[in-house]
Amino acid sequence: MNKLYLTAAVCSALLFGMNASAHDSTGCGLGSMAWRGQSGIAPQILAVTTNGIFGNQTFGITFGTSGCDPNGRVSGGTQRMVFSFIENNMEQYALDASRGEGETLDTLAGMLNVDRDEFAKKSQQNFAAIFPNDNVDAIYVTQQIFAMLQA
Repeated sequence: MNKLYLTAAVCSALLFGMNASAHDSTGCGLGSMAWRGQSGIAPQILAVTTNGIFGNQTFGITFGTSGCDPNGRVSGGTQRMVFSFIENNMEQYALDASRGEGETLDTLAGMLNVDRDEFAKKSQQNFAAIFPNDNVDAIYVTQQIFAMLQA
């Protein structure tokens, strides 16, 4: 019984010690990238919630996507991050873009650091160019999003 208490105490000390030295408490993943540069409790909660909902943090760490790499460094550019997000959420993005509102539009706007309302409006206005048919792939959609933003 004493060994159990000792093991629990050592594990707790290690866990608390690791948290104390954490530079970014949300880690990597789409949520962390969407709310990058913001501080406070609310952006951290939103980042963690987004990572949890989409289940992308573990996948990102394993395969080096979503701004993660297996060595724990945040990496990847904006286009790679957006492509990864679109690849995993293209159907929902299409639905939200057709309506001009929704969580995927909000998340993408945060990732791209653009005005959310303007991005939603542009996505809806350019829906036919972004999704010209049912067989588009994530690469094409990502390219169209960046072309839309540059226009």
